[in-house]
Amino acid sequence: MTDRELLELAAKAAGIQPVYCYESRRNCLRVGDKKSYVIWRPLTDDGDALRLAVKLGIDIGFGFDEQDRVVCILIDGAATYASQYENDIYFATRLAIVRAAAEIGRTTPDRTQPVEVTP
Repeated sequence: MTDRELLELAAKAAGIQPVYCYESRRNCLRVGDKKSYVIWRPLTDDGDALRLAVKLGIDIGFGFDEQDRVVCILIDGAATYASQYENDIYFATRLAIVRAAAEIGRTTPDRTQPVEVTP
């Protein structure tokens, strides 16, 4: 799945719409319309990722064993996604949150009413 698809599904899960466009150079979505929009980038912004996790009730856990360090995403008490990391635990955590949110977005029905987005 591309970053764009991940972000669009994660936005859908969080009720963030309308999505105006995707900017590949900044790996973000513009949310709103042409005249008034905010940049949303949970893959690169810790704050956007944390707000996404809180809104969706995603629990984040960290596990270690002899070979792997893992970020675990828990939804309703069950591990649903894990991401290994070596050097950048922050990136791995953001990625795990967005991937979990995208999975939630796959099963979320489309909303017809725009939802207000606050930066």
